[in-house]
Amino acid sequence: MRMAGWMTTAALLVLPMAASAQTAAAPRPDQLKFRELYKELVEINTTLSVGSCTRAAEAMGARLKAAGYADSDVQVVVHPKYPREGSLVAVLRGTDAKSKPMLLLAHIDVVEAKREDWTRDPFTLVEENGYFYGRGTSDDKAQAAIWVDSLVRLKQAGFKPKRDIKMALTCGEESEGYNGIEDLVKNHRDLVDAEFALNEGADGLLDDQGKEVVLEVQAGEKVYQDFTLTVTNPGGHSSRPHGQNAIYQLSAALDRIGAYGFPTRFNDATRGYFTLMQARVPAGQAAAMKALVANVQDEAALKVITADPMWNSILRTTCVATMVSAGHAPNALPQRATANVNCRILPGTPVEEVQAKLAELAADPAVAVTLAHEAKPASPPPPLTPAIMGPIQKNAAKLWPGVPIVPILLTGATDGVHTNAAGIPTYGVTGLFGGSDGDGIHGLNERIRVKSLYQGRDFLHGLIQDYAGGK
Repeated sequence: MRMAGWMTTAALLVLPMAASAQTAAAPRPDQLKFRELYKELVEINTTLSVGSCTRAAEAMGARLKAAGYADSDVQVVVHPKYPREGSLVAVLRGTDAKSKPMLLLAHIDVVEAKREDWTRDPFTLVEENGYFYGRGTSDDKAQAAIWVDSLVRLKQAGFKPKRDIKMALTCGEESEGYNGIEDLVKNHRDLVDAEFALNEGADGLLDDQGKEVVLEVQAGEKVYQDFTLTVTNPGGHSSRPHGQNAIYQLSAALDRIGAYGFPTRFNDATRGYFTLMQARVPAGQAAAMKALVANVQDEAALKVITADPMWNSILRTTCVATMVSAGHAPNALPQRATANVNCRILPGTPVEEVQAKLAELAADPAVAVTLAHEAKPASPPPPLTPAIMGPIQKNAAKLWPGVPIVPILLTGATDGVHTNAAGIPTYGVTGLFGGSDGDGIHGLNERIRVKSLYQGRDFLHGLIQDYAGGK
């Protein structure tokens, strides 16, 4: 899942204007070769309902082997219970056994897409008016195709990295159930173990004139967790109400939860975000951000900043009631009332801690607070060190001089939750610029700007080489 458009409207309006977009040039021969690979991947249906990630993994694996990779360095890993949800893992071997590997991560499954709802066939790559259209053109087959393409190019160029460059294209990010990277880190750790990983989770933002204004780098993401609140009591005839009523008890508990604000807290990404954004927002917000960076508990600053739902969300754990069910008949006292409370938990915060807080806020022993599904792993935010940021800044400056690089904390979710939890610091960095409307990701007529895709390919290829070292 890629989340775009991190800037509020007010922030976007005061961003400094970048250099004008260049007139579209004819694709280079290497870009045309990449387009063929990208087309093949996009046109393989990898939806959960009828598609096959295994088929896509095999197709990309075949390209790596054709480029000279040994069979032992290219594997399609298929769980016996999920034959259509296979993953591709590959490695370009490094020359220094003491240097820890890096991991290129992307998911190849896509959100469902019905032909009758789309203007174009969602599983045919269409290039039109400067955009590529199709399901997965952006989320996440753009980055997946770039990873495969880069490994092909590096092998064919005879590049000798200092560290191993590992790649994992996995299935299951867009749905509940089997998850490929979760399986790999638990059961095939040697194939994906790395010092750090590059993943989706952050893009670049274009203004309404198609100019690049911000490049995001994701360092951490909130953990998705649903809780079930349940109240049961004997019920009875509605003509004889008594002191206990499951609906009232549940409602009172939800009111107390809804009125609570979890503590605000910074990590590297959010502190960096509010530091850099001070130059790009109106004066009142800038002053509040400055005060907040000095003291994340500053009440006056928090009042200004948390008025924006997105800014509020990146500063604290949030929990909100999303579904309620109660009663069994219109003329009977309710015997049962339940609610789903959806929490987006700051990385590094234990799920059990949030569960205990909800029970405390419910303040009623009759309200049971339980996990609605297996707890997601705690996902500590990775540090934004000079070793990580330096190559990003270097390669971005070549393509988008003057465009600011802003760290973010993702409020949605990616497969990085599994790798971060497994001790592999994972950074969302794509160099793929898109509009603030999200370009149809998870919706109709998904698209990506052709220029953005080709530039993102150049950006990531250079980034891989800088991180890998060698020559």
